Amino acid sequence: MSFHSMWAELLPVGRSSASGGYRRYAWTGADADCRAWFRQQAEARGLAYETDRNGNQWAWLGDPAAGDAVVTGSHLDSVPDGGAFDGPLGVVSAFAALDELRGRGARLTRPLGIVNFGDEEGARFGLACVGSRLTAGALTVEQAHRLTDGDGITLPQAMEAAGYDPDAIGPDPERLARIGAFVELHVEQGRALDLSGDRIGIASAIWPHGRWRFDFRGEANHAGTTRLADRRDPMLSYAETVLAARREAELAGAVATFGKIGVEPNGVNAIPSLVRGWLDSRAADQATLDTVVTGIEKAAREYAAAHGVDLGVERESFTPVVEFDHALRDELARILGRDTELKVPVLGTGAGHDAGILSGRIPTAMLFVRNPTGVSHSPAEYAAEDDCVAGVSALADVLEGLART
Repeated sequence: MSFHSMWAELLPVGRSSASGGYRRYAWTGADADCRAWFRQQAEARGLAYETDRNGNQWAWLGDPAAGDAVVTGSHLDSVPDGGAFDGPLGVVSAFAALDELRGRGARLTRPLGIVNFGDEEGARFGLACVGSRLTAGALTVEQAHRLTDGDGITLPQAMEAAGYDPDAIGPDPERLARIGAFVELHVEQGRALDLSGDRIGIASAIWPHGRWRFDFRGEANHAGTTRLADRRDPMLSYAETVLAARREAELAGAVATFGKIGVEPNGVNAIPSLVRGWLDSRAADQATLDTVVTGIEKAAREYAAAHGVDLGVERESFTPVVEFDHALRDELARILGRDTELKVPVLGTGAGHDAGILSGRIPTAMLFVRNPTGVSHSPAEYAAEDDCVAGVSALADVLEGLART
């Protein structure tokens, strides 16, 4: 099956007719349809299919028990109203690259695996990379069991409703010990390749990043009868904090975003009693990130005090800087430049990935495919088909180079 036909088959799954974006959330019907698609692709190619204890899907060419396997893949879930490419491009390209290797008659001496990691985006339970974090031991069973979605459904309840055993989740060191290298292909979330004129790039590192919840608590009251001077309006403190986040990020050369908000009682004619905002911040190094977040929190507390509002700040998740395995990264560059002698650009990214989570346990690397607009986490996310096909060929070259040594 060609890249185009696989892409067209997956494209409608979980797509919102209202926004044109995707709502493929963990352990929902759309997620089940994506999982069924993955299994069908694996079985159609005669690959050994399995789902691990954490709900991640695997397809194997060769016996993984032999060890030193080369694995590729990504994820199929999405952010709310996200784009088509973030995650799925890496999974579809993995199957297409295997097809290309078979068409070449490539002789592989190491097992080759394709993986779909579960709940990478964290859209439902608020924590990214749940599947890979559990596998790597970066998320405890107790922490995972406490995860809850917006409707109060816990992760164990959602897994059980989807037909999976939540009591089985946990670290999977034996599985990771069988993997010699993991390479994730991903659409670039930025315009570096478009600006340089390159179709394919190699990742150098993932910026440190995290999510912080800011709870501004004031006093609910009537919007029409309460004097401005008598109000304890948390929305004012929140709004000023959003602007402060932009200023702090600009000064530091970092990024900071308040992209999600919850308001109580959420009435048009009511002053809020609570405004809860989630901050996402990322920077090229830890010191810069600390400076930005500290500056935002300091400003938020000053604004809250000025308006008679209480403030609570909690860090909900954090991922330190990830330097991808230098030897593996250099080997990718050597393989891709071997026939053309072209120098493949190496670039950092502010986006988190399963490859970043696994990097602390096994050698990992990433390939990026050009994104002409730089837009991601949006229905406007896009990569041209010829660039996607170039990505498939590059991934096939890399897999062949790694798996026949």
